[in-house]
Order: sequence, then C-alpha cells, then structure tokens
Amino acid sequence: MALDAALHVFRAIGEETRLRIMVLLIRGELTVSEITAILGQSQPRVSRHLKILADAGLAERHREGAWMFYRAASGGNDDAARRAVVEAAAALAASGDRLLARDGERFEQTRLARAAQAAAYFEENAQEWSRLRSLHLPEQDIEARILTLAGDRKMDLFIDMGTGTGRMLEIFAGHYEAAIGYDLSHEMLSIARANLDRAGVTGAQVRHGDILALPLENGVADCVCLHQVLHFLVDPTAAVAEAARLLKKDGILIISDFAPHEVEFLREEHAHRRLGFSDAEVRDWCRASGLKLDKTETLSPASGESQKLTVKIWRCLT
Repeated sequence: MALDAALHVFRAIGEETRLRIMVLLIRGELTVSEITAILGQSQPRVSRHLKILADAGLAERHREGAWMFYRAASGGNDDAARRAVVEAAAALAASGDRLLARDGERFEQTRLARAAQAAAYFEENAQEWSRLRSLHLPEQDIEARILTLAGDRKMDLFIDMGTGTGRMLEIFAGHYEAAIGYDLSHEMLSIARANLDRAGVTGAQVRHGDILALPLENGVADCVCLHQVLHFLVDPTAAVAEAARLLKKDGILIISDFAPHEVEFLREEHAHRRLGFSDAEVRDWCRASGLKLDKTETLSPASGESQKLTVKIWRCLT
C-alpha cells in the first residue's frame, strides 16, 4: 500500500466522531438515522463523517429504497492500514472507555427498539400473516421447493428459527423425529400451536425465544430453517451464525426470503428492515459462519404479475 494511501486512511480515522462511528460499525450495521440518534449529533454532520470513512475504504454502504445502511469494511482487505484501523476499532469496542461504552449502550437500545418494533408488528398482524404472503408466488410452490432442497434425509432434530405460524414445522413433519420452532411473539406461538394441533403434528413443539441466542447446545440439529425471517432482523448475519452453531456436521441450513426489491411500503407498514437479499450477501454470511452456499433457487412471479416479489431459497451446508 502506498504511503499517501495509508495516510489517507489514518487521516480518515483521526477524529473523535469518526472513531466513535467506526467502533459502532464494528458492532453491527446501522442506518444514518440510527447513528445520529446514538451519537446525539446532526444528520448532516454524521453523513459527512460517514462519507469520509467510506471514501477511505473503512466503511461500506448500500442503499435500499429510502434507507442507507453502513457497516465496517468487510474482511479480506489486503491494505495493512485499513486492517489496522478495523482491528484497533474492534479493540476499542471492548476497552471499557466510558464514552464508547455509552455509545455501546445506545447501540443495544437501538437493536432492542428494532426487535420490539418487529415483535409488535407480529402481535398486531398475526391473523393477517397468510394474506400478506399473497405478495409472492403461492406458498405451496415455495414449500415444495424447500422440501426438495432439504432432500429425503431423516432428521433427528429440525429447528425452525422465527417459526411464525409454524408452517415449516408442518411441512417438514414426517422428515424429523423431533422439531422445535422458536419465536418472540407469544401471539404467533399461540397460532402455531393451534395450527400444529389442527394438522395432527405430534413431534414438534414451539417455544418463546430469541433466535439470535437460542438455549441449545452446539451441533444438535440436522436441519435449521430461516423462512421469511431475515428481512425483519437488524442483523441477519447473527441469525445465520446462530443457525450454523446449531448444525451438526453434514447439517443443512435452508434460508428462504425475497430477492432485492423496491416495495417500500413493506418497510413502512410491515416492519421489513431489509428489502430482500442478494446471492452474494448470503454467500458472505455463510462463509463468515463456516458454511458453504451449495444451492440457490429463484422463484420468479409469472408473466403478468410484475408487482409480485421474487422469492429466493438458499441451501447452505456445514
């Protein structure tokens, strides 16, 4: 790395607010408005600092509809100066500095607020869940492809993260000896229990739990499913990492969600944090969690249904 390029990187981080922002981005992905609230500074000022960090290659940004997301530059960077800054910021995040600790507390409050917003949405819209899924291809088509990707293997334990109405527990019944579906919404769990009873599914149970920190040992599941869950999360990467932790050797993670889209009202009215995901994003999550993205399915709407969303299914292996 040339000297002038290294100086550019170190100048970018050589200011208190930018250093605080960098430490925040090490903790996780944030929007401009969230960073503004955490730091208690004006949005123009924060945006200016973020631009400097991005121009120096220390922060990555991507736009989804009306929102701009920022995160620390991803790994694999060959520039020693950038690596040094990222490593130093990570060390500062754990240093116990009073100001940075306060920023960290506000960061956690932001995450909790986002989680509470999603949970409140589920509570309010539990009865409408099936109707909202009419935005994409018929559910039975998606379910058939999910089952095909999972294969015919017999599973001792199947885990459904963010189980919602319990539908994945229903369609996988017959493939597993035991299954557990986790969800934060008590209302959703009540509906899932009723659905499982109605379907005569006896090998599955549903539990209240945070899918980012499930009360299970490492390597216990043959298959983990994240079905239409990740777009609600503040940190989808953490959910994939938790799924990877739960999987046995030769286990399978099935992820189904939307391809990138611009249906902004889903964010405004239905608490979608993210407007879909690309194959590259999912591949990066898998790689970071020690998984391999093995297979991708794209379920596009039929001709004449351009307003419907494209659904993606990804199979990841340990």
